[in-house]
Amino acid sequence: MIWPFILMFAVFYFLLIRPQQKKQKARTSMLSQVKKGDKVTTIGGLHGTIVEMTDDTVVLRVNDTTKMTFERSAINGVTTSAPAASE
Repeated sequence: MIWPFILMFAVFYFLLIRPQQKKQKARTSMLSQVKKGDKVTTIGGLHGTIVEMTDDTVVLRVNDTTKMTFERSAINGVTTSAPAASE
């Protein structure tokens, strides 16, 4: 009688819960690795370049004269990473 419930939980875990946890871990890793100079896209679709960062916020340069402040969690993805500093 309990086996169908265990089987249903296992299916939900492997099809829904586990992939979502992997996706969240990848997003957290991406947000922790963004740096000044990266070109990013926000969750609203705005494209910009990071010019300033704090623990919670980022300032994006949208064009030559416009800078906008966003929460770090509003970054959806990194379009182009800044080149590493050569030593």
